[in-house]
This record gives sequence, C-alpha cells and structure tokens, in this order.
Amino acid sequence: MAVVTLPNFYPLVNGHLKQSNSFGRRRWCKTFATYQQEVCTEFERIKIDKTFLKIEEACSEDELWSTSKLRVRTFNEFKPTFGIEDHKKYLAEREFEALKERLSGKKEGEKVSCINATLPLSQITSFPEELCSSCKFSHDGEDRVVVGTLDLNKCMSLPNEITGMKPKEIGGDFARAYLSNVCVANECQRNGLAFLLIEKSKLIAQDWGISDLYVHVAVDNEPAKNLYLKCGFVCESEEPAWQARYLDRPRRLLLWMGLPNNYDR
Repeated sequence: MAVVTLPNFYPLVNGHLKQSNSFGRRRWCKTFATYQQEVCTEFERIKIDKTFLKIEEACSEDELWSTSKLRVRTFNEFKPTFGIEDHKKYLAEREFEALKERLSGKKEGEKVSCINATLPLSQITSFPEELCSSCKFSHDGEDRVVVGTLDLNKCMSLPNEITGMKPKEIGGDFARAYLSNVCVANECQRNGLAFLLIEKSKLIAQDWGISDLYVHVAVDNEPAKNLYLKCGFVCESEEPAWQARYLDRPRRLLLWMGLPNNYDR
C-alpha cells in the first residue's frame, strides 16, 4: 500500500487533504486508508533488484522535476477527463517551485533535504512506460528514474501540523526535524524502499545535529503507521478531532524517535 505522510499534500494547501478533479478541487470523502486499498488493486507490483538502487539527496533541478512528478502521480487520484495532463503538469510545476524554495534555505533556522530512491532506466525494462518517462532524469551521463522520495525538514514545526515537544531545553527547537512527503511509486511498493529512505534520512539528520525526529501520519493509515513503528518511531500526541475537521482532513498522529548518539536524556 502507499506509504505517505500528509504534510505539504497536493495541491499544496498547507497539509489539507484535497484531491484534484479536472481543474477544480473536490472534498475528500473517504479515508486515506480506503483510498490506498483501492489504489493497490490497480497496479501490478514489481520486484526491484536493489543492486542498482541509489538512495541519495537530490542534486539537480532535473531530478527535482522528476521528484515533483512522482509526488503528483502518487499523491493524487486522477480520472480520465479533458485537460487532465495539463492539470498534472500544473500540479507538478507548483510542487517543483515549492520544493526549490524549501531547499534554497532562505528561511532562517530551517533546512530541507529531498532524499530520493532511484534506479537506472536501463535496468527497469519491466516498469510501466508512463512511470519511466515522467520520473526520468539524467545524472553523470546516466538516465535514472525516481521511484521513491521524502523530505527531511529541520524546523520548529510544519504548517498546520502538530508541533513536536522534544527536545525541551533552550535552543532545542533547532535540534528537531520532521519527515514529510514520504512516498513510493505504486508499482514499486512492498520492496522496502520507504524503510530505506527513512534510514537514510536518519543518517543525514544525525549529520545535521538532529536529536529528535518526527513524522505525521493519518490515524487510519495502518501501513504507514506499521512502517514508522518498524523504523523506531513511537506515538507522542494525537491531533484533536476539531482541528482535523477545521482543516478538512483525516486526523493525524505525531510520531517521534530519538536518534542514536544524539539523544541522551
């Protein structure tokens, strides 16, 4: 099933869970877990040869563009309709510009890294052509495809999300980080890619001096919750029902973990 966290969800309305319908938006009318189960029936899973897998920080705009297209493809349910490809491009352009802005480091005290799982195009001949063409980028003369992604955010909080409480000492806000936009291409799920992405994010967070790592997840997103528990997260707090209703989205849990060697409390 799709493994996603909902901050910065499409179409980029500060974490509101909305779905796109042609050039408008319709209200989300079922739980995200239900949507995931429906999506799973539409794709044939592909076994990945991890020999060729790379999990690294994105290093070019070409890769960020492919990342944005993967997020649009994974986080949205599209029905065939007139102009849908233009709408997908519009959403990808919005995420691309927002992602570049987040990575620019213009906001004082904040730092963001986009971490991707990629495979060489030459080794994935069994992949759907649409995935390969939309999420392809070139690096060091090699064509690769983004098949998984997440953002690591060093910041005090994410917009419209529950705020983590650790660490508590003065200045501790700058030792806190959040994961967001965790997703894997539908066809590539159940290969452990999300787990590997999170493990890589832990290492980068430690290099940044992060001691407390957080992630938000919908209360009914059982696959994602199981993944995060496997990675070492525990529940710290739960979003009030009134806040979720106000923001028109499923209620969230805030999960926390202390990073090894940085957490001694």
